[in-house]
Amino acid sequence: MKNIRLKMARIEHDLSQDELAKKVGVTRQTIGLIELGKYNPTLSVCIAICRTLNRTLDELFWDEQSE
Repeated sequence: MKNIRLKMARIEHDLSQDELAKKVGVTRQTIGLIELGKYNPTLSVCIAICRTLNRTLDELFWDEQSE
């Protein structure tokens, strides 16, 4: 399942995948795979992304379909 919320938050902060990756400490490919729903990041990466984009874990990573 694609992570559209992450992509939209990144775009709202005017960041490329590469820029977000550098701020978080991962590769651009990792951010791309997370956005495509092909990679499940560690909790520490999720928290770093949330802090960088000023969002909560629920806002960016909660899977509403699992309820």
